[in-house]
Amino acid sequence: MKRTFKRGVVAALALGAVSVGALLNSGAAFAQQTIKVGWTIPAEESKYWMMKRPQEFTSLGKTYNIEWVQFQGTAPMTQALAAGALDCATQSPLALAQGVVGGNLKAYVVAQHVFEKPGSFSVYWAVKDDSPIKTIADLKGKTLSINTLGSGIYGPMAILLKQAGLDASKDIKLVEVGFALSEEALRSGRVDSAVMNQPFAARMEAKGGTRKLFSLSQQQEGIVHILEACRADFVDKNPDLAKAYVRDLTSGMQKALANRDETLKVVNEVMKAPIPVLETYLLKENDFARDPGAAPNFDAIQKMLDVYVETGMLPKKVDVSAWKNPSVVAPIK
Repeated sequence: MKRTFKRGVVAALALGAVSVGALLNSGAAFAQQTIKVGWTIPAEESKYWMMKRPQEFTSLGKTYNIEWVQFQGTAPMTQALAAGALDCATQSPLALAQGVVGGNLKAYVVAQHVFEKPGSFSVYWAVKDDSPIKTIADLKGKTLSINTLGSGIYGPMAILLKQAGLDASKDIKLVEVGFALSEEALRSGRVDSAVMNQPFAARMEAKGGTRKLFSLSQQQEGIVHILEACRADFVDKNPDLAKAYVRDLTSGMQKALANRDETLKVVNEVMKAPIPVLETYLLKENDFARDPGAAPNFDAIQKMLDVYVETGMLPKKVDVSAWKNPSVVAPIK
């Protein structure tokens, strides 16, 4: 009986150890769920908060983790999404559409970072104060900068030139100049008109000697510059994980807008831009607009995609409704 009792105790202890081990392993496996997320600079404050203040979020670091991967633009992230190397990433509407049309990428738009609205900052082309260029029509035969040839801002620009009687492919010369170098290119005379984005526009305006020629808002109100997209197969296979991520993105946007002083510090830590420079524009009227819940504006995105078809940047119409998963889209609380 003693031997039988001992064997029973040993078996019970062994079973208990296995059960505890299984629970620990399953808990560890859940805690180790990791999302690979692509990001870039600038204007992703919700992500910057998640990177630099993870303790402020409900699920991040508790039920899932993020492997942050930095890129220099949205197009490389589109390729990484299509290859399955990323689960979610910052995208421009054009880059995502090109991935869908040409790369067989299937993705959902789950959140939005920045857009334009009346009164907010709008990407614009500047000229020097003493330039003879007064209207868009005066750009004929001139050299303009663009951040990347084929970037999403080309479509609205081409439409505006067309309305002024110019063909963007024939009547002007476009040269590729990064936003950070646009001001220098303009002041040195390398280009006649330079495209400006924040924070570089604020820096240039503070120095004086330049003026705005035209902005993208003249072509369309509500232009969406960057959004957040996740691979459809990732979301479909991991709906709870995807929801946790979008919930934290929603919270990140709310934190960024509610605590500007802390956001200045967070952005400084990420971008290494001095706080006095960030102070001149970040989350002010001369900055891009942000939806308080990071909600995507699908109607505005559709209008942009139609412009890209019109200007030949997309070979066929793309229906944005295929990019929406109603159960996994900001805001999620």
